Amino acid sequence: MSNILTQTTLRAEGFSCPSCVDKIEKSVGRMAGVKNVKVHFASARIEVEHDASAVSVDQLIAAVAKVGYTARASAF
Repeated sequence: MSNILTQTTLRAEGFSCPSCVDKIEKSVGRMAGVKNVKVHFASARIEVEHDASAVSVDQLIAAVAKVGYTARASAF
């Protein structure tokens, strides 16, 4: 695992309550290579700081999907 961290922003759909935020943060946050995850409820943004050699954007999206929400990569 390299020490170069990448900042990835995802746009999420389908969450409607603060407990949804916790579910997403826990699911993504426990992945190997993820250093930090912050879900912005009001703007539906998920910011993930991760080691791109250990976890891909597709894997991040899959982790969000696993807890029942849709996410896609976003430029901002």
